[in-house]
Amino acid sequence: MHTHHIQFFTATIYKWTPILFDDRFKDIITGSLTYLVREKRCEIYGFVIMPNHIHLIWKIDPSHQLEDVQRDFLKYTGQQFRFKLKDSNSGMLEKFEVNLKDRKHQFWQRNSLSIDLWSRQVVEQKLDYIHHNPVSGKWNLSDDFVQYYYSSASYYEDNTNYFPFLSHYMECFNG
Repeated sequence: MHTHHIQFFTATIYKWTPILFDDRFKDIITGSLTYLVREKRCEIYGFVIMPNHIHLIWKIDPSHQLEDVQRDFLKYTGQQFRFKLKDSNSGMLEKFEVNLKDRKHQFWQRNSLSIDLWSRQVVEQKLDYIHHNPVSGKWNLSDDFVQYYYSSASYYEDNTNYFPFLSHYMECFNG
């Protein structure tokens, strides 16, 4: 058994390519998160899917290693992206060609960021950051951060849960 803290996790698409503008690729990510929670590999407390990166607030289940869950998530979603691009014949797949020893394509940049969140205040700060990401700076993906669909903002702001994998972060602080 491993003791894991609630974490802020960021993964970026290779070369910052905005493949996640397409909802089909966002759905691969949400489907994978649903699977991870259903299989009791982690709990998801917050997320946002941006055009070229994702942010998660999650906690890995004590029966699993952090590195294994991250690796499996990134590997599975990358494989699904490849299948989707191969089927579409869009020419986009070649943007992800790397021809390394262990792979022909790469969809996620190496060295994803994982940071332990040690307090409720820091969790709330990170949630606020990820929820406002779609309406900040250059993105303007929505007029209102609560209305951006691929995010946990509506779950916390108006109790609308579009994603069965979400749990409330306060579960980590009650008890």
